[in-house]
Amino acid sequence: MSKAETMRYSVDELQEELRREQRKKQYSSTTRNTFYVMIVVAAVAILVATLWMPVLRIYGTSMTPTLEEGNIVLSLRGADFETGDIVAFYYENKLLVKRCIAGPGDWVDMSEEGDVFVNGEQINEPYIDEKSYGDVTITFPYQVPEGRYFVMGDHRSTSADSRLAIIGCVAEEQIVGKIVFRIMPFDEMGNI
Repeated sequence: MSKAETMRYSVDELQEELRREQRKKQYSSTTRNTFYVMIVVAAVAILVATLWMPVLRIYGTSMTPTLEEGNIVLSLRGADFETGDIVAFYYENKLLVKRCIAGPGDWVDMSEEGDVFVNGEQINEPYIDEKSYGDVTITFPYQVPEGRYFVMGDHRSTSADSRLAIIGCVAEEQIVGKIVFRIMPFDEMGNI
């Protein structure tokens, strides 16, 4: 081998080594950037879930058949709740989920058969399987105080809700949001 060929061989090796080092740097840079993007996406997802759309897990049977224990649902923060909306709220450091029956200033009444009346008119409740007067410690007719909501579970015979004086009506500040979408189980995924 001549001296020129030896030099050329060394230059080729050096160029190949240079390309390998550049690929390593590019791979390292791409990996680092991907990691940063994943952290930012996770932080944004947590922020959205915390501030605007909390994701909740259902415990208990007070909302059957609409929501079963173990369901995972998505809620929307807001303060415009209407009769029939399902809301999540805090009560004694527990998160409860019930259906909004009446708003501030409304009059609620209930017959012994379990029919519910708001401002003198019976409300349509296709979401309950069995009507029940349940456990009641308030006196009907009952006027909902300002800034509060009267809530009841769909499983009326077992639900602890606004019919009990100890729980009473739910203040707007207690409400986490309106339940709007079921995430799990997957075969029941969809709007609520």
